[in-house]
Amino acid sequence: MPTYAYACTSCGHTFDAVQSFAEDALSVCPECGGALRKQYGSIGVTFNGSGFYRTDSRAKSGGSSDASASSKKESKTSAAPAPASTTSSSSSSSS
Repeated sequence: MPTYAYACTSCGHTFDAVQSFAEDALSVCPECGGALRKQYGSIGVTFNGSGFYRTDSRAKSGGSSDASASSKKESKTSAAPAPASTTSSSSSSSS
């Protein structure tokens, strides 16, 4: 269940309350009976790792992008299959 922070608009009393999502927000201060206001703060979530930032998918600046492009060209040419030999085809057609 989430913890919500409340502050009284009359006396300034602040406190935290653990409430479920289905419960209504508190509206009366337990100290003076004044009106309460829910306080919103920064959340404690951090995203670590690759893929969370806009700059993660961009190419690196400098000479490193040229080196990666040349290595991609080399890998494409070396991945091509070897040509089939024609010497074995003459023995299979003799039937």
